[in-house]
This record gives sequence, C-alpha cells and structure tokens, in this order.
Amino acid sequence: MAFRISLAYLKLLLTHGVLLFVGFFLIFMYDKKDSYEDMSEAVIHNMEANQEEQLSNPYLTQGFSMQIHEKTTRKELYNDLVYTPGDDKKFFLGVHMDFRDTNDTVVINDDRSFVVRGTEYVGRFQYNLTDSYQQFVSIAWKLVLFYLVVVALIIRKGKRSDVRLLEPIRIMSATANRLTVNNLHSERLNIEGTKNELKDLANVINAMLDRIETSYESQKQFVSDASHELRTPIAVIQGYINMLNRWGSSNEEVLQESIEAIQNEARSMQDLVEKLLFLSRHDKKTLKLTKKRFNMRPLVEDMVRETKLVAGNRIIHNPVMEDVIIYGDKQALKQAIRIFIDNAVKYTKDGDEITILCQKINEDCVITISDTGIGMTKKDIDHIFNRFYRSDHVRNQNISGHGLGLSLAKLIILAHTGKIKVRSQFKKGSSFIITLPKRRF
Repeated sequence: MAFRISLAYLKLLLTHGVLLFVGFFLIFMYDKKDSYEDMSEAVIHNMEANQEEQLSNPYLTQGFSMQIHEKTTRKELYNDLVYTPGDDKKFFLGVHMDFRDTNDTVVINDDRSFVVRGTEYVGRFQYNLTDSYQQFVSIAWKLVLFYLVVVALIIRKGKRSDVRLLEPIRIMSATANRLTVNNLHSERLNIEGTKNELKDLANVINAMLDRIETSYESQKQFVSDASHELRTPIAVIQGYINMLNRWGSSNEEVLQESIEAIQNEARSMQDLVEKLLFLSRHDKKTLKLTKKRFNMRPLVEDMVRETKLVAGNRIIHNPVMEDVIIYGDKQALKQAIRIFIDNAVKYTKDGDEITILCQKINEDCVITISDTGIGMTKKDIDHIFNRFYRSDHVRNQNISGHGLGLSLAKLIILAHTGKIKVRSQFKKGSSFIITLPKRRF
C-alpha cells in the first residue's frame, strides 16, 4: 500500500511539475512581451508628437521591428520587418516559430490600428523573443534536474512516512484477522500511537465490536433460554410416554392423566414456538403488519367478555369504554392487549380485581389494564420486557409462563409508534397504560 501511495504521489508531482514549468514559461515570455508592447506605445506616441517623415525605429537592435502604413492609401511609412507572412516560416496565432535548425526563433506579431492627427494608420509590430526563449530553455534544464532531485527526495521521505502512517492500519488489520467468536470479548484495536482520524476510526471499530459482542451474547442467551424452555415440556412428554409404555393403555387412570398432560405440554410448546417465530420475524425485519382504520372500543369489549368467561373467579371492571378510531393491525394489537390481560389474570388470585379501560385522551387511544395482584419490585419493572425474564418471586410460586409475552407485546406497540407506562407496587398490584397515538391523515 505504501508503494501505491508513493506512486500516486510521484504521478501528482510529475504532472504538477509540468504544469508548473508551463506556467513559469508563459509568465516569463509574457513579461518579455509586455516590455516590447511598451516599445510599440512609445513609437505611436512619437508619431503623434513628430512628423511622419521623422519616423524611425530606435529599438531595432533590441529585436523590435515594425511596418506602418496608411490604412486608406496603403502608403508605407516604415518597414524593417524581419519575418513576413510570405516567408516559408510558419506563423501560429500571431506567433512565428521556427525550430528546423539550431537557430530557433520565436517572434510575436502585434497588429494595431491607430489614428494620428485625423489619419488612420495600421501597424504591425514584431517582437523577437528568441533570446528570451533560449535563455528560458537554458534555465529550464537546470530547473528540471533540480526538480527531479527534489521529487526523488520527497518520494523517499514520503515512503518512510507512509510506512509509519500505515503501521496502525496494518496492526488493525492483523487484529481484525484474529477475531473469532471465541475471542470477540477480548480482542480490541489498540488506539495507542494512533492520531486524529485513525484514532477516531479505531474507536468507531471498537464500539462496533462491542455492539456485535452484545448482540452475539444476546443471541446465545436467547438460544439457551429457548432450549431450556423447550426442554421442560419435552421431558414431561417423554416421561408420560415412558409411563404408557411401562403400564400400557389398559390402565384408564394412567392413560387419561397422560393424555391431558401431553396435551397441555403440547399447547405450551406451540405457544412458545409461535412467540419465538414472531420474535424471529421481527429480528429479521420480515414482520409485516396489515394496518387499517378501526374502532378500538369493540375489540376491547370483546376481550373483556372473554376474560369474564375464562376468569369467572376474578372481579372484572370496565367502567370507561369510549369510541376511538386508530390506524393499526387489528389482530396484532388484539394479541398485545390479550397478553397484558392474561398477565393480569395470571398474577392475581381468586377475588382480586382487574380493571380494563379504553379511553380517548387528546385524540389518542389509551388502554389501561390494572390489577390488585402480586405486583412487582423496582428491579422487576426494569427487566419485565426482556426476553425470557421471570422474577424470582414468580418462579417460587410456580406460575407458568415463558417470559416472552411482554417482550412480544412491546414490539407490537412500538411498531404502532405507541408507548407503555408501567406502575406497580409489590404485593399490591400493577397497571399497564398503553398509549396509541392518533394517526395524522
């Protein structure tokens, strides 16, 4: 890489060197041309001050020649031109150049029209820049040799600087090549010795590696938790199958118990797998929601009736049910609200109260599910939306569940740009307040 950078520098130095010499040549020659133009102005001024018969060329020995004639009569007043358009030498854009022999010549023609005491004259002034051109060529070769020496020194010095500059990148590349899943937690780019942009780049890459490590550990934990949750129902099903093999199907009591247990565990596994698939689709950005406008009130009222049927030993209140139109996926939102209601039933006891509200507040839809159940601690509130999280208090009471419901419900609410507020007191109950903003059409 250092060689390629040095080669690029060399190309830039050479191309810009050529431009530098061309520019220097033009400046040098135009400076000489300006001095000849002053001579032309002096001749014209002399004609204005003296008679035409006294016209002369005091600058002939300095490479200045001219031809002057009247424009109307074509009467020639003066002519000492060295090169004329009829010569076999070539003119290009007013510049005469002849490089066919060792006597290289460069002559510039300057045609002017001017008026002296009412008479219009045409003058051709020739500036012989041959000496200046040869002088420049003589200097240019020395400058070229000096410039090439300077370029060689710059390239040599630059190559060493490039090696030092690219050393941190080489170390970064070597570190990146050593990265595997086994050392992802320990390998990071060393920012010592790096400066400015390279240091910023190393910090950005290290931050990226931290995020990758966090994501990887999260995926490992997710797979571990999912495997653990699936292991339990599979073990239960396997146990009852072994029991049936041992005692056979002739024992009706064992048969009935086994069928019921296998059905329950199968439903539990199905529920877990469906939740895992939902989360997986969300993680892969393939989750699709079918949104449309609908009234939230009938949906919540249906769930209240269903809850009263399945949880008849709980006291269900729904004092406020207001019409509110929202824009969203009806089935997904029903699934999310059902999770909050099921949790309220799961974490309450017989005789406890569950309150379900559907309100229209500031044009937004606000759904509140409150209960007088076991409540949560501050630590639990901070983690309840994490996947597979279940508090120790819940586990000790042998309350069934996988710890995926609230994380799934949160994804659905967030997909509708909604918010969830949690209020809870340990052993006194919890409240979940879901706000779905009005869709601005």
